[in-house]
Amino acid sequence: MFEPADLFDLSQTDHAGLFEGCAHGWDALKGLAAYIGAHVRPALRNRCEGVAYIGERVYIGAGTVVEDGVMIKGPAIIGRNCQIRHNAYLRENVIVGDDCVVGNACELKNVLLFNRTHLSHLNYVGDSILGYRSHLGAGVKISNVKILPGRVIVEVRGNRIDTGLAKFGALVGDRAEVGCNAVLNPGTILGRDTLVYPNVSWRGALAAGGIAKNRAQVEVVVRCPPHPGPSNASGATPSGLGSDAA
Repeated sequence: MFEPADLFDLSQTDHAGLFEGCAHGWDALKGLAAYIGAHVRPALRNRCEGVAYIGERVYIGAGTVVEDGVMIKGPAIIGRNCQIRHNAYLRENVIVGDDCVVGNACELKNVLLFNRTHLSHLNYVGDSILGYRSHLGAGVKISNVKILPGRVIVEVRGNRIDTGLAKFGALVGDRAEVGCNAVLNPGTILGRDTLVYPNVSWRGALAAGGIAKNRAQVEVVVRCPPHPGPSNASGATPSGLGSDAA
């Protein structure tokens, strides 16, 4: 499940050449900077709404809207009809496909987004590849660096595969959905059509069609009625406190 074609529809990117010769999907990240450097042809065909900073080595396709406060450092290649929303921060070596949404306050670095990828808002995505029509809910973070030094290891069914990368976040397959505030730890592989529920901290490989749920239970209790507050001689509540004060 780790070959590029196992996870991604390569017809849904203009940059399928990046995957040539890659035995594993993450191998494409090793050549991402060189690929962008060789293929970026700076041009801005977008529309800005407000004031944005766009570096010199950036291409943006027609129909794309870049909102106020966006910073695109480059090098970067951004496709057609995208929305790059308020205060998004696109750092070095970013490819965004067509019809993508990069929501407010999202940060991208060393990333490839296939067509129609949606990052809702408040997302960090580093050293990762997100497939066609994949979606990250609000607050999802993709962690790309281990706490302890060393190369990132992919774990599946007890087997450990050394990726050769010191920084590697996730491969998110086509149409995968990740719920709000979930964390994908370094070396995550999500197969096609997978679901990761909100607040889950996921590590390892999730096969196509799989669902990762958080089993933590929520306890429901009856709320105690509020204690009556002190009253003055007239029986009125103290000054500044209404009858609904808590």
